Amino acid sequence: MKTLIFLSASGAELSSLCCTVVFPGLSSQQAEDETPRDPAWSLLPDCGLEVELLVKGRSDLGEVAPGIKASERRTAVAIADLEWREMEADDYGTNEAQDSDFPTAERSRLQEMLSLLGLETYQAQKLSLQDALQISSDSMRNWAPQAPKDLPWNFLRKLQALNAEARNTTMVLDVPPDARPMEKESQMEEEIIYWDAADDISADIYSFSELPTPDTPVNPLDLLCALLLSSDGFLQQEIVLKMSLCQFALPLVLPDSENHYHTFLLWALRAVVRTWWAQPPRGVGGLREDSAVLSRAPTFAFVRMEVSSNSKSQLLNAVLSPSHRPRDCFWHRDLSVGTNPREIADGLVEVSWFLPSGREDLDVFPEPVAFLNLRGDIGSHWLQFKLLTEISSAVFILTDNISRKDYKLLYSLRGSATKYYFILSPYRGKRNTNLRFLNKLIPVLKMDHSHVLVKVSSTDSAGFVRRVRSIVAHVARSPCRRLSVEEMAHAARKLGLRVDEDCDECQRAKQRMERITRRIKDCDAYRRDELWLQGDPWRKAAQVEKELCQAQRAGDPPDKGRAELGHRLLELRAQQNRQDPAWGLQEFIAGISSASLAEKQYFLRWMEWGLARVAQPRPRQPPETILSLRPKHCGMVDFGELLWPEPLGVEHFLREMGQFYEAESCLVEAGKLPAGQRRFAHFPGLALELLLKGLPLELIDGSTLSTPLHWVTGLLKELHVRLERRSRLVVLSALGAPGTGKSTLLNTMFGLRFATGRGCGPRGAFMQLVTVAENFSQDLGCDHILVIDSGGLIGGALTAAGERFELEASLATLLMGLSNVTVVSLAETRDIPPAVLHAFLRLEKTGHVPNYQFVYQNLQDACVPGPRPRDRRPLLDPPGDVSRAGAQMEKQGDGIRTLADLAFCDPEKQHVWHIPGLWHGVPPMAAVSLGYSEAIFELKRCLLENIRNGLSNQNKNIQQLIELVRRL
Repeated sequence: MKTLIFLSASGAELSSLCCTVVFPGLSSQQAEDETPRDPAWSLLPDCGLEVELLVKGRSDLGEVAPGIKASERRTAVAIADLEWREMEADDYGTNEAQDSDFPTAERSRLQEMLSLLGLETYQAQKLSLQDALQISSDSMRNWAPQAPKDLPWNFLRKLQALNAEARNTTMVLDVPPDARPMEKESQMEEEIIYWDAADDISADIYSFSELPTPDTPVNPLDLLCALLLSSDGFLQQEIVLKMSLCQFALPLVLPDSENHYHTFLLWALRAVVRTWWAQPPRGVGGLREDSAVLSRAPTFAFVRMEVSSNSKSQLLNAVLSPSHRPRDCFWHRDLSVGTNPREIADGLVEVSWFLPSGREDLDVFPEPVAFLNLRGDIGSHWLQFKLLTEISSAVFILTDNISRKDYKLLYSLRGSATKYYFILSPYRGKRNTNLRFLNKLIPVLKMDHSHVLVKVSSTDSAGFVRRVRSIVAHVARSPCRRLSVEEMAHAARKLGLRVDEDCDECQRAKQRMERITRRIKDCDAYRRDELWLQGDPWRKAAQVEKELCQAQRAGDPPDKGRAELGHRLLELRAQQNRQDPAWGLQEFIAGISSASLAEKQYFLRWMEWGLARVAQPRPRQPPETILSLRPKHCGMVDFGELLWPEPLGVEHFLREMGQFYEAESCLVEAGKLPAGQRRFAHFPGLALELLLKGLPLELIDGSTLSTPLHWVTGLLKELHVRLERRSRLVVLSALGAPGTGKSTLLNTMFGLRFATGRGCGPRGAFMQLVTVAENFSQDLGCDHILVIDSGGLIGGALTAAGERFELEASLATLLMGLSNVTVVSLAETRDIPPAVLHAFLRLEKTGHVPNYQFVYQNLQDACVPGPRPRDRRPLLDPPGDVSRAGAQMEKQGDGIRTLADLAFCDPEKQHVWHIPGLWHGVPPMAAVSLGYSEAIFELKRCLLENIRNGLSNQNKNIQQLIELVRRL
């Protein structure tokens, strides 16, 4: 029989119910006073009850952990559970019925949660990233979940939109009580009320059943765990990346109580990149950028032992936040649905970082510091706790009481190099017991009295937070353990945890990437010596093609000059075709030709990170400097030319494949090469597989500002074959000067992967494909949306000779001519890039003007409290020098017209959007602002509404798109 003991605390701490289970064989008096009575009891480690989970002979973190079989991993977890129950049995006596029922109860709880959320079908075939990003009817409305099965999809859509309230999702309609998972009595953390035993509580006991039920029956942490358990590695990676941009704490160890198969999420964290202000001991500081899994930092774990009246998560948020800018990185009980009991999230380990910005008023710590948070009691999750003691610089243990069982657990950590701190909130009758146990633990854990902090209701919260910070800062300054997440994964393997990165497909892909990248010593030299088709013959061929195109556009009759240009082009293509792919390119082709689709995706991600690691370090400037360089006077600054060279990336390998295909196709078309001798005809099919799985493919080369016509048409033909009956397309393009936020805008709207940040990606125009759900395609009028990002092609300045401007104008005309919808991204309301204006003027003559949206993003507005209303202010100002130059290049006969004179600037039809600043606060600790997220959602809704209502030009099939590419 279970007995409820109501514990004592001050009235200010009455916020939730605490239930202590008293097992048979232990009286309430024994539970109250658990002081050891046998002097020999201090010799417990010699009695075989010490918990030791490390695989024998593998205790050194520095050595490389060999592969651990799944059976060994399960055995280690089972041993942990058995050893902990032995400790409990020593105190309370064995309860065989409970022990035998335990696994079944856990399995039932997980299955019930998955069934409640509608995720049980994704246990065998995991939910993919492409599934989560499909356009459906829900994409056009800001809907509230009506049933628990809506919660995962609503969370995913909000997270994709970088909505900082994604965790606050509640339902409009509640579900019947019998549809809810059964609550766990062991669910103690952060849902606790302490009652004074002296008070008469008989009238209050029964009032708990009358408390209002929450709007949603699922704790946000349960929702996150269920979603991660149902997702493949690539969707997990996307979820974690978006969470990091929202400044949510990230999952590090994912519990799976049903299978006793807890997972260390190394792969899921790989995509997270952190930027911070590094202040060296001597010299000038600067921005540093590194992968979150590779950078080392002191790590501090916060855990709960049995019952604690202090909330770990709230304390962590306070430690991470400046006093005037509170942050809710870690979910806690005082948030909107924080009091819902956790069902499957116990055992979850979360991680968050503090990253300095270089501003004294915001920097709580002078260097990056990592914080870990274990959900649930350490006794119930001994394996995770043991991991934290192996990887942390210091562990903070929050508890109200130290019992005999807890003493045994902590005694087993003797010899640990980790520092331990206690945060106590003792209630009546336990102070003496706690002191006795603490006095025994001090020499064992190498502590002193400064390692014990007491926080009760009368404690000054701000002063207490300052004290915890000072401890963290002191430990971080002193010689202490500093591990990267990758090194933490070694410790996890030794303890028997599964690491998500250890699957065979991922490891084979990683090994192939390493074989390629270890040969790259200098990126420029590698491009010159290994990717040789992108050298002088290719640039000369691109120049000849431009001259031929200009001659055809001018309508000149065929003459000797054009024939000579055609002959020269064939010679250059024949010169390219005589080359063979370099060894590195052959390895790359083998990687994307793998029979396993997952291995292809792993390989591409590994290549992206591997190439980023070997790239030459680029000087970074603080955000204020970068923002000050944005175009102010009608875009007279060209970022793409001014600041950063183009880094080596996956697109260069695909570009090399495209050049092999282009050269071969030119020769076959001219009859210089028999079709049966083609070697590279399969290349478009390989590249298309990547496009369908979310990789951006190059449409216009950024180095020569040319379109590889045969390569692009080959890709589109393959796309037509692959999509079969679902080949209706809407083309959406985004143009604007670099640094105006258009790539981030597209990524946020559709969950795409266009490169963002000046100097972080290629200059070319890239395309990605967004799938429309079959049950919505008839309503929307298309099966897919082809999204094109102009990258850094469109500059903000007119060159003296005008040659680059003419190229940019031609490319803008091509992109807009292909498009049904065009988004023009501006840094100022009047700084339409001249190339874009020129394209509008040219397309106006042809009668083809796409549906357009002008988007002005306030790049310097760092902190916006809420969304701004849509601003329809017309662009009616007199044109500046740029628009005059554009009009003169079009040789307008009726003089220079104002923007209001142009058909596309009809005030009744125009669409002008003002988007708030991206960040709420100051990076790197700033989250994406809610105003930005909501404004982007409204823009997306409007674009889809326009497509559905037919306000864009007639939708195209792929064959029509191929013809447009050839003609434009």
